[in-house]
Amino acid sequence: MNNIDIKTTLQTAETDKTFAFKPIGCVRCAQKYRYEAPRQAVFANNEGIIRLNPDNNFVQAVRDLTGFDRLWVIYCFHLNSDWKPLVRPPVAVNKEKISVFATRSPHRPNPIGMSCVELVKIDGLDVHIRNFDMLNNTPVLDLKPYIPAADAFPEARTGWLANAAFEQYDVIFTSQSSAKAAWIFNAYGLDLKKFCEVQLSHDPLNESRKRISAGKTPEEFTIACRTWRILFKLDEPGKRIEITGVKSGYMTEELAISAPDPYVDKTVHREFLLHFQE
Repeated sequence: MNNIDIKTTLQTAETDKTFAFKPIGCVRCAQKYRYEAPRQAVFANNEGIIRLNPDNNFVQAVRDLTGFDRLWVIYCFHLNSDWKPLVRPPVAVNKEKISVFATRSPHRPNPIGMSCVELVKIDGLDVHIRNFDMLNNTPVLDLKPYIPAADAFPEARTGWLANAAFEQYDVIFTSQSSAKAAWIFNAYGLDLKKFCEVQLSHDPLNESRKRISAGKTPEEFTIACRTWRILFKLDEPGKRIEITGVKSGYMTEELAISAPDPYVDKTVHREFLLHFQE
C-alpha cells in the first residue's frame, strides 16, 4: 500500500493537471471487510494504528500532535473502483437517492475520505487512534489536527440530514451466542460481533443492504454473514437487538467430506458443530 500512486485530474477552462499523491502510511486494525466499517467514526468502537512510512522524516512531522485529542485523517477508499452521482445513504428518508457531494458516501469521483478520529498516543512512526471508520491497509494521505474553534459549527444547517433517520439500536449478545462468535473469531478470524454491531445498530431490516430473512415469529430474524447465520430478536419499541444464536449456513449434506468446498471453510464449520454439539 505504501507504493500506491493516487492520481486525480483537475480540469477547468484554463487547466488540465494531474496530481499524484503518495500515501504517508496506512492503517493497521482488525477490521478488514466493508461491512465492518461503521457509517461514521462517531459510531465506531475500535482501536488501531496509522503506521507511517519510515522515510521523509515523519517522526518530526507528527512530533507536535501530542496534546491534541482528535485528528482529521485524509485517506483513500482503496476498495472502491467506481463512483455514482446519486447514492442512497442508509439514513435517507424513504431510501431516496441523494447527490453524492451532499453525502459522505465512499463512491466518489476521487476516492478520498476524511475521518475525525481520537488520538490516543504517538509512538515513533505509530499513531495510535480510536473510533474510526477506516479498514486495515487503508492508505493515509494526510493528518491534520482537529481544532474546535475552527472545525466545530454546531448551529450550521444540515440540508437533507435534518429529516434523516438516525435511530440507533443497542445490540446485545446472549452468553451462548457470544461464546459462539468468540469461537469463530479465534478459529477463523471472522468477527461476527463487530459485524452485528455495524449491520444491526441502524436500519436492521433493510433487505436491500443486508441478507435478512424472517424467523418463526414477527420479532425473529436471521442475518447472513458469509457462510454463517446469526439469529436475532428485534425489540422495536426499546430500540434493542438481541443476538440469540449463531449457526452454520451449510446443510448437513453440504458438510460431507466429499462435498465441494468453494470457500475453503467447511472444516471450520464441522469443528464448530462438533465443539458445540449441534
